[in-house]
Amino acid sequence: MNLAEIDRRAFEDVAAAELRGLEFVLPRLGKIADHGVLWFGLAGTLGLTGIPALRRGALRGVIAIGLASPSINLLGKQLFRRRRPLVHNVPPMRILRIPGSHSFPSGHSASAAAFATAMVLEAPKRVSLPVVGLAASVAFSRIYTGAHYPGDVLAGILSGVAAGLTTRLFWPVPARAHVAHFDRVIEHRDPQGAGVVVVTNNDPETIADLRNELPHAEFTDCQGDLEGKLEEAAGRARVLAVCGGDGTVGTAASAALRHGVPLLVLPLGTLNHFAKTLGIETVSDALDAYWSGSLAYVDVATLNNVPFLNTASFGAYSEMVDRRERMQKRIGKWPALAVAAFRVLRRATPVDVVVNGEPRQVWLAFIGNCEYGKRGAVPTARDNLTDALLDIRLVSVKRRLRRLRALAVVLAGRMWPLSDYESWVSQSLTIEADAPLRVAHDGETENARPPIVFRKHPKRLSVFVPI
Repeated sequence: MNLAEIDRRAFEDVAAAELRGLEFVLPRLGKIADHGVLWFGLAGTLGLTGIPALRRGALRGVIAIGLASPSINLLGKQLFRRRRPLVHNVPPMRILRIPGSHSFPSGHSASAAAFATAMVLEAPKRVSLPVVGLAASVAFSRIYTGAHYPGDVLAGILSGVAAGLTTRLFWPVPARAHVAHFDRVIEHRDPQGAGVVVVTNNDPETIADLRNELPHAEFTDCQGDLEGKLEEAAGRARVLAVCGGDGTVGTAASAALRHGVPLLVLPLGTLNHFAKTLGIETVSDALDAYWSGSLAYVDVATLNNVPFLNTASFGAYSEMVDRRERMQKRIGKWPALAVAAFRVLRRATPVDVVVNGEPRQVWLAFIGNCEYGKRGAVPTARDNLTDALLDIRLVSVKRRLRRLRALAVVLAGRMWPLSDYESWVSQSLTIEADAPLRVAHDGETENARPPIVFRKHPKRLSVFVPI
């Protein structure tokens, strides 16, 4: 008995099966999934939750469907041209319509598996497992309603899973990094927040729930003088809590280090890379970390003794940040970033510097606090915040064609390295130049006077992390 015969017999067994309660549900579930409507609707619903993991899963799912659907409909079906099953044994009440396209592989099953795989990669089990169950139901409905043979569905599922996993090649799945834990939790910790000074520039409605959760905490508005307010707060705090993105958190880390107090990161900024690396994606995650009292040591890097927690850079990227900041109030952050990237592509030129005593013409330089992903000129994600290393990546570009390739790597992230790409790890880096360099660190830019010295300070900053 060959595979085609086994497939037909399995189809006939399903056609003859009577599943009480599903005769009405499964055909309509398959119809709702036509053209991905079910999955796009679910993605929109998950996106509206505001929960980062669910929003990422929804976006990854849509991208995965975008990869799976053309490969199935434009390649798979045209290549194999398998006819649809004969439905004379399928009860008429299950057949809502007979598709006119070829049968192998199943496009419905591919889209369902692609979306479910993306959710498994990103979302917690309490959300991803029901999505997997829904996807399995859609796939089974294609056999139950006579639209596909089981082999069509299996091939569609495998194609969808492959599409979901393929998204990891250009969009790594965030993972909580390794940290060095204290042997004890913080002492004299008040669950209602006594001794906690919260520095924020968010509107009152955004932090209203936070005030309710920490009624004994002191709240300070840092608008206008962020560095000064953080310095004052750290001087009188037992715990310094900061609301904001990476730039604000980096400034808070400087104050926390000077005063020797632990830092509680509340991810309420536009970009929250450091918080996500700690496993803190929401304010609820941060509060859970505080209430558990779980502290960790993490590494800090410095640029001429100014601490940064994620990355520093000079060259094209710092110019792009400056251009984006000048435009983002008028047109929004992401459109401003796109316009800035285009203008940098047209006008940026390499900078002449001396790197650890060796002359270089550098178009783009990244220096990471701890080692990031292995490939490409742009750091992506870290799995260790205590490795005592700087991740150094340089791209030297002179000709326009190579500049286009370099910018493609900057925007796309994990790509294969360029011929002019160098990377290594070290505990220090010295940059010399004839004039001050515009340097970006944790999303902020400044003029740095050479020599510019980057150094690593292992396990220096204490932060709250979820257990």
